[in-house]
Amino acid sequence: MRTVGVEEELLLVDPETGEPRARAGAVLARASRDGTGQDVFEKELHDEQVEFATRPQSRMTDLGSEIVRCRKDAARHAEEVGGAVVALATSPLPVHPTITMNSRYQWMAREFGLDTQAQLVCGCHVHVSVESEDEGVAVLDRVRPWLSVLTALSANSPFWQGRDSGYASYRSQVWDMWPMAGPAEIFGTAERYHRYVAELMATEVVRDEGMVYFEARLAQRYPTVEIRVADVCLHPDTAVLVAALTRGLADTAARQWRAGRAPLGHTAGMLRLARWRAARSGTTGNLLDPVTMRSRPADEVIRSLVDHVEEALADNGDLDLVRVFLATLTRRGNGARVQREVMERTGSLCEVVAACVRHTQA
Repeated sequence: MRTVGVEEELLLVDPETGEPRARAGAVLARASRDGTGQDVFEKELHDEQVEFATRPQSRMTDLGSEIVRCRKDAARHAEEVGGAVVALATSPLPVHPTITMNSRYQWMAREFGLDTQAQLVCGCHVHVSVESEDEGVAVLDRVRPWLSVLTALSANSPFWQGRDSGYASYRSQVWDMWPMAGPAEIFGTAERYHRYVAELMATEVVRDEGMVYFEARLAQRYPTVEIRVADVCLHPDTAVLVAALTRGLADTAARQWRAGRAPLGHTAGMLRLARWRAARSGTTGNLLDPVTMRSRPADEVIRSLVDHVEEALADNGDLDLVRVFLATLTRRGNGARVQREVMERTGSLCEVVAACVRHTQA
């Protein structure tokens, strides 16, 4: 059974006003002091956010427990320095972010200007183990059309700089400011994958391999594929749902590869359209069908994803969990819907943040 790990980026905010606060250094110092930060918490591009990484897990229940534990630890450390953490993919309130004092991030700020300043966005990255780089690239080539559905499920960034963006996942739009972000073409082999990465590096637009921001890529430090399309999820169970579906996609893709089935040949441009549609609509309205690339109701496309990976989900013991968590998501809504409902009810973005602080550890 493939192991799965999750990286989540969390916003650091003022517990009274909900405004982002540059307290990452203090939070990480607290985590290091009590030992919970070892190989768990890391700095990110901005001082108003912090990232954690779970350990690899085989069981989704264990992964869910890890996510909850890491969120609670992050919340405790933030509270000790007068802050709070919240699983929001963008700040609902206006913010002028602070670039972390790190040579890599400072280089990015110089090279990319305002685009770097805008990138106070929080994602959820899912790592799934693979047996080899060849299998990993086969997985990357075959999961491509389905990734936009994960964006829709996880969408949790409707507000931007104090306004409703009109999107369910505005984080996706902001992230696309990076010239090296987005879907990739089909690679075919690990050798072609690495050659393409080397060509990107040779342009000197990209400082290092960590800046190759494909939607799905081979991880640098681990024997995994890394899927990078999801907003940080407001609720822990949504993060587990995304992780379970991602493992199901990886298993299904590997089986197709071994059976000699070619990947669907959609261009990167078409996949970019699908992700735009998912970012705009979330789980309401229409999405693009991953097979036909034609517009269909979101609930039908989500069911198609589950049908596509059903055998793998069953083999991993995840099918019932996915069905339950999808039913919960349908009833409650994703983060974007929850945020808009709080805003409609209260008329206050401060209340939106306060409500989401509570949801983050639920």
